[in-house]
Amino acid sequence: MSMDSQDKNRNLGHLPLDPLISSFQTALRHERKASPHTIKNYTHDLLEFQDYIRRFQPEILDENKIDIHRINPLTLRSFVALLFQKNSPASIARKLSSLRSFFQYWVKKGVLAQNPAKTIHSPKIPKKLPKFLNVDEVFKLLDAPMTEDFKGNRDRSILELLYSSGLRVSELVGLNINQLDLGAGIVRIMGKGNKERLVPLGQKTIEKLNCYFEERNKLNKIQDTEAVFLNSRGERITVRSIQRMLDRVISSCGLSKEVSPHVLRHSFATHMLNSGADLRSIQELLGHASLSTTQRYTHVNLDQLMKVYDAAHPKA
Repeated sequence: MSMDSQDKNRNLGHLPLDPLISSFQTALRHERKASPHTIKNYTHDLLEFQDYIRRFQPEILDENKIDIHRINPLTLRSFVALLFQKNSPASIARKLSSLRSFFQYWVKKGVLAQNPAKTIHSPKIPKKLPKFLNVDEVFKLLDAPMTEDFKGNRDRSILELLYSSGLRVSELVGLNINQLDLGAGIVRIMGKGNKERLVPLGQKTIEKLNCYFEERNKLNKIQDTEAVFLNSRGERITVRSIQRMLDRVISSCGLSKEVSPHVLRHSFATHMLNSGADLRSIQELLGHASLSTTQRYTHVNLDQLMKVYDAAHPKA
C-alpha cells in the first residue's frame, strides 16, 4: 500500500478491528447467506490474524485497539511468513482468502480506500486427485448386511443417497422432508451459498427411502419433524454420526480403505464421468459453481486408457 493510500485510509477515521469482524459475521450470515461452517472458518481466520497483530505487531495498536487503517501489505506478508511454520499451503490459502474477503467488504462499504490483501499471493497448492471407490467396492459397501429395523433402514438410505445422488454430507444432514419428491424421483437441494438444484433419485434409493420412512413413522417421539434423517432419539442426525456409521459398515464389509462421505460423492462423479456423462451435467448435479472444480474428475484409470487406445488407435 502506498503512502497516499495510507493517508486516504487515515482520513476515513480510526476504526478498531473487533467490531468490524462482528459486523462482517453479520453480513456473511444475512447478506451472503453463508453456511455456519463458512462463518466459523472466516471468524477463526480473522481472530487468528487479530491475535498475531497483538502479539507481534504492537505498533499497529491505537490505545490497545487494532486500527484497521494501519494494516498494510507488509503486515500481511509478515503474518503469512509466520503461518508457513505450522500450516499447509491449502490452509494458508484459505486464511488469505478470508482476509481478502474481509478487507474487500470494508472497501465496498467505504471504510477502506484499498484492500491491503489484494497484492498478497496465495501459495501454490499441490493438486490432489479425489479419492474414490471403484464400482465393485461401492456395491460391496451398499450390499453390506444391516438390520431390518429403523437404524438399518436409515443407514441403507443414507449410503444409497450419498452415492446415487452425490450429495455433500452437510446437504444430506440438512435435508428436510419437503425437499423430497419420491413420486417424481427428485430431491431439491439447498447447496453452498443457498443455491438450489434438483437432483434425480435412483429407483433403489427411492425403495430404500420408502422402507426407511415406514420405520421412521413408528418412532414414539420425533423431536425434529422436518428432518429426513433422525437418530434414535428423534433428533436430526449429525455429520459425525454418519461418519461413525460409515466406519462401522466399512469395517464389516472388509474394505481396507479410509472412506468418508465425501469419498462417496467423488465415487458418484467419477463413475458418472467414466460412463459417458458430460462435465456440465456432472457440474450441475454436484452443485459446483465452477467447471474447473468438476474437471478434477477427468482422471481415468490405466485399464480404461488401454481399452480406448486398443479400440481407437489404428496401430494398436
